[in-house]
Parts: sequence; C-alpha cells; structure tokens
Amino acid sequence: MAKRTLFALVLAAGTAGCSFAPPYHPPVTTPVAAYKEAGPWQPAATTAALPGDWWTVFDDATLDHLEAKIASDNPTLAGALARYDGARAALGQTRAGLLPTLGVDTSLTRNRQSDNRPLRGANQPDVYSADTVEASFGYEIDLWGRVRNSVAAGNASVQASGDDLGAVRLSLQADLASDYMALRGYDRQAELLTQTVAAFARADHLIARRFQAGIASGIETSRSGAQLAEARAQLADVAAARAVTEHAIASLTGTPASNFSIAPSAPDVAVPAVPIGLPSTLIERRPDIAAAERRVAAANAGIGVAKAAFFPAIRLGASGGFQNTGLPGLISAPNEIWSIGPSAVLYLFDGGRRRAELAAARARWASASADYRATVLTAFQQVEDNLAQLRHLGDEAAAEDEAVRQAAITERLTLHRYTKGAVTYLEVFTAQTTALRARRAALDLETRRLQASVRLIRAVGGGWRENALS
Repeated sequence: MAKRTLFALVLAAGTAGCSFAPPYHPPVTTPVAAYKEAGPWQPAATTAALPGDWWTVFDDATLDHLEAKIASDNPTLAGALARYDGARAALGQTRAGLLPTLGVDTSLTRNRQSDNRPLRGANQPDVYSADTVEASFGYEIDLWGRVRNSVAAGNASVQASGDDLGAVRLSLQADLASDYMALRGYDRQAELLTQTVAAFARADHLIARRFQAGIASGIETSRSGAQLAEARAQLADVAAARAVTEHAIASLTGTPASNFSIAPSAPDVAVPAVPIGLPSTLIERRPDIAAAERRVAAANAGIGVAKAAFFPAIRLGASGGFQNTGLPGLISAPNEIWSIGPSAVLYLFDGGRRRAELAAARARWASASADYRATVLTAFQQVEDNLAQLRHLGDEAAAEDEAVRQAAITERLTLHRYTKGAVTYLEVFTAQTTALRARRAALDLETRRLQASVRLIRAVGGGWRENALS
C-alpha cells in the first residue's frame, strides 16, 4: 500500500511540474494602418472573396487545368509534403516521452564459469542454467518541463513545416500563373506581328511594283525590305521566348518539356479589380509569415528545454519477474524477483556545456524573431511594390492606348498620302514603325499588369476576403 501511495504522489508531482520556457508572445512588428501605394481603386464588381483556387479570378479554363496539376504532379511540392510528414513523425517520437515505457525481457541461457574465478566456492557448479522472465516499467517525471517543452517545440515546428508547405504551394501557383500570363502575352504579340508581317509584305510588294514602274527609288525598296525582315525577326524572337516559357510551365506541372505543349491563343484576360481599402492585416495569412512566427514559438520552447537541463532528471523505474536455474518451476513464488524506486541524475560539472546550450537556445530565439520581422517587412514591401505597379502601370496603359490610337491614325493617313504621291516612303516607314512599337508596348503593359495582379494576390497570402475588408 505504501508503494502505491508513493507512486501516485510521484506521478502527481510530475503532472504538476513547472516549465522554464519564457511566456510566449509573438514578435511585435510596426502596424500599418493603410498601404501607401493604394491608389483610387474602383470597387470590385463582385464580392471581394477569393477562394482557395484564387487563379479562377482570371476566368481561364486552361489556367485552371494547369494549376490543378501542381497539386498532383509537381515534384517540388511533393518534396515539401514529404518534409512535413517527416516533421510530424519527429513530433510523434518526441511525444512518446510523455508516456511510460513498458518492456518484457526473456533470457534462457546455459553458462560455464572459469575454474580460476575469484572467490570460487566449493559448492558452486561450473556449468549452470539461468532462465529469466522479467517485465519493466520506466517513466520520466517531467518536473522541470523538459519533455513538455520539447513537445511544444516539436508541435510548433510541425506547424511551421505545414506553413512552409503552404508557402511552396502558393509560390508554385503564382509562378505558374505569372508564366501563363507571359505565354498568352507572347501569343498576343505573335498575333500582332503575324498581321504586321503580312501587311509589310503587301507594302513591300507594292513598293517593288512601283520601283519596276520607275515611281519608287531603290532606297524605298531596301527600306521596305529591311522593315519586313525586322518584323519577321521580332516574330521569331517572340516564338523563342514563348517556347522557353512553355518549357517552364511544363516543369511546374511535372511534365517533361518534350511531351508538353499549349495551343496558341490570345484570350482577353481582365485585370482583377482590387478592393478599396485593402487591409494590411491580410498579410497575416501569408504562410511564410505564419511559418516564421511558429519558428519563434519553437525557439521559445527550446529555451525551456535548455534550462531544464540544469536540474536533475528524475525517472521512476520498476521491474518484476521470475528467475531460476531451469525452466521447470520457473513461474513460482520462490523464483520471484522485483525492483522499484526512483532515480535521479544531475551533472555537477560539464565544462560549461549546459550554459552554452542555453546561450545557443536564446540565440536561436533571437534569430527566429529577427527572421520573423524581416519576413513581415518583406511582405509589406511586396504588397506596396505591386500596388504601385498596378496603379502606375494602369496609368501608363491608358496613355499607351491613346498612343496606339494616335499612331494608327498617323499610319493610315501617311500611307494614304504616300499612295497619292504627297509624301516619301520615309514618312510611311516612320509611321508604321511607331505604330508597331506602340501596339507592342500596349500588349506588354497588359501582360505586366496581369503579372502584377498575380504577385499582389501572392503577396497578401492568396487573395482578399470580403469579411476581412469589413
């Protein structure tokens, strides 16, 4: 009865043990009331909520299909998932320290002693059997919180690994969406240049006929031929850039580039509307920020583990079984053996190892806290960058659209005047070159605005939610 009472008291003391981990508070960062670069946005036409598949806001079936392949086929994401599973397994190992250990030991041996052994007795046999069946119990009494803080650190590390998985997934999705926007931008450029090459070829044919008729000079024919060749060169350059982008998309979707292709298309993809008053609190959902915060929590618990090493490790052990010189009659009362009692281990001198471990734990906490603040600052910068990009690129696109309109008028009037003999072909050449440059710049701005939208969605953790905006 006294033994059971002692056992219960020791367990109760372990349950009510203290913890040397400092009280945890997430690192404090400078709050931001509003984004500086948030311009006079127009309200979103629909609700501002974006689902987990945030890319559907672009309303492109091909993009939807490609994004779905990341979850199933991307090897980088598969590696991040494996690391998350490894972190969970490591946590399971750490959690085992909260529970007692139970074991059974069975030994059936035949032994011979030396004839010249010390303290040899006259009645001691030289050859004998030793048969033992024994069960054991062990439990570390976590008075100082070493095991509990180890579990807390492991749990925070698992959460950080899960957030890392989310960060990798979001990054891959955004990279794919950005590459896809670039691909469709190249398709629009190729469509424009194909039409331009056809128009320049007709103009070159016209100039050649005029030269044969003695109306045009050799300078005009060479200038027209150079203009046509330059347009063809630009078309080939766009085709090369498109091929490289298509190969990048193939790798993101886990497909060999040799077996992958996307049919050319030039769909009209609208830049998604950014809600008025985009809140700075949205970046708290960013998985990289969540992972950084969890690593601070893990480092905080690690300080408690390091401090607990300065106190004795107390372990309760018990064993019991039977031992005999032969199997017959082994399980009987006279052969009973048992042992019970606590043990404690305390290092009186370790050459400063524990102090160094505590200093290292505090340094890891300081490093994790600094990393968290740096991650938050980078997140705000990325949001501001892409808000500025969207705002200024929008203004630039409006101006470029006007330039395209004016250049088209100039091109049409100049060509008409040339056919009437009122101007030289140099003016036609200049007008066509300017018009082509303006049209290509407008298409490039459209692609850059779409890519900035993708980056903004990524920067705020995967879109914006209507309830957060209120």
